[in-house]
Amino acid sequence: MPSADPTKNFKRIGVVGVGSMGSMMAFAFSELGLDVSVWDVDKRNVEKVMDWTKKSTTMKGKIQGYTDINEFTKSLEGQGIGKLFMFSITHGEPADSVLKLIKPDLKRGDIILDGGNENYRRTERRQRECEDIGVYWIGMGVSGGYQSARRGPSLSPGGDIKALDLVMPLLEAYSAKDRKSGEPCVTHIGPGGSGHFVKMVHNGIEGGMLSALAEAWSYMHYGLGLDYEQIGDVFTQWNSKGELRNNFLVHIGADIMRIKKTKKGDWKGEGASDSDGYVLDDVLDKVVQDDDNTEGTPLWSLMESASRHVSTPTLAAAHYMRIASGNRAERLEVSKKLQVPTPRQMENIKDRATVLEKLRKAVYCTFLASFCQGLELIARASKDEGWAINMGDCLQIWRAGCIIQSDYIANLLQPALTADKHIMNMKLIDKVAQELHNNLPALKTTVMEGIMYDQYIPALSATLDYIKYSGGTALPTKFMEAQMDYFGSHGYNKPGVPGEDPGPTHKGPHHYEWKPA
Repeated sequence: MPSADPTKNFKRIGVVGVGSMGSMMAFAFSELGLDVSVWDVDKRNVEKVMDWTKKSTTMKGKIQGYTDINEFTKSLEGQGIGKLFMFSITHGEPADSVLKLIKPDLKRGDIILDGGNENYRRTERRQRECEDIGVYWIGMGVSGGYQSARRGPSLSPGGDIKALDLVMPLLEAYSAKDRKSGEPCVTHIGPGGSGHFVKMVHNGIEGGMLSALAEAWSYMHYGLGLDYEQIGDVFTQWNSKGELRNNFLVHIGADIMRIKKTKKGDWKGEGASDSDGYVLDDVLDKVVQDDDNTEGTPLWSLMESASRHVSTPTLAAAHYMRIASGNRAERLEVSKKLQVPTPRQMENIKDRATVLEKLRKAVYCTFLASFCQGLELIARASKDEGWAINMGDCLQIWRAGCIIQSDYIANLLQPALTADKHIMNMKLIDKVAQELHNNLPALKTTVMEGIMYDQYIPALSATLDYIKYSGGTALPTKFMEAQMDYFGSHGYNKPGVPGEDPGPTHKGPHHYEWKPA
């Protein structure tokens, strides 16, 4: 547990952007004993926070709202060894515009924590811009959603080590704590944009896991004919023991299965109904966060994986289904043309418990593959960029407060990654390879049955192929390479030739004139 006083170096923090995340951060900081200044381009958000303060009984520090950004910035003067900001705003232009507004009032030694989901290259550009005036810009991933922002998130800060040392007592006090060890789920990830890169990959892994669990829900509901309460019981059982124990997404999946509509509904009236239906039935099959550009991290993860030559098919398949889901109007039109069959109930299921156990193993296998793909991307980027990221630390900060927390997987990966900091391929870890191997038959059966009954299984099926070809020794790319040499004189390596088989990943020295030009 952190012992340093969180207010040792800073007595006040300025939170820029007090929407669902920023407002929760403001209250959390005040409960740690800091005074908090809040500003938002939307004055209504500031007013909402100030209304909440009137009802709060847990604040140790004061929260003051500002509509004038110059007054907001000046309120941080003399409140510590420098001014301390926490940005919680949309990636891209908004952060640049706010930096431009406050830049005249910034002084040497001021620190800006960027807690948004920002592209790491933009973070590095702002770090260079701020360095010119002696200001520190720290790109910090904040994971866990607005509930964790209030109670303690997983944090992945990256930037100048001197600045991070100054804010670490506060971040350690604010962050989530590992349930077993009590250790804070925050660490100095590395220099430059490494913190935002790790958060970006976290969100890519999250996408693979979200898809796998959604596919499992559909598999149980439409394929096995289970009602919501039964599926909730299955998720609860999965989350209580075995490889999916203490898994955040499985846990909240069980909650979702059981939440019914009420006459009053929630605090905004959603889920209000006189019937005894489920809130889930009010939700359309339409993920739009990727389409409206409010969520860039899964896309950036895929772009990085392709450019750095790291295979991440589970994350890609999950993302592409989300993209297709977003344009529902187009899907409805296409459905008339394709007339694709909808998922149907499986026939002659004699032992449903066995089918569910295979599905559980398939989901776990896909979760583990998502971690492998994401961690391999981090390892490659760390090597390319010279970040020297401690991969074991990534597992540590993901143990609590974040969306991908999963006890069994963390216990499996963290020791190996802590002992060997240079592992580039997670599947070379003996225990990981053994887990993937042991669960492959269940994944294969689940995918085959799913295909037979028209289930939606993009992440599960992509994982099956990933495991097969990432460890395959007789890939059909032999034929592909020949065709590329035929039409493009691309060159090839020969089997069994020292220096070529297996050899480096360089263009082969051989060309056959399959058909003279």
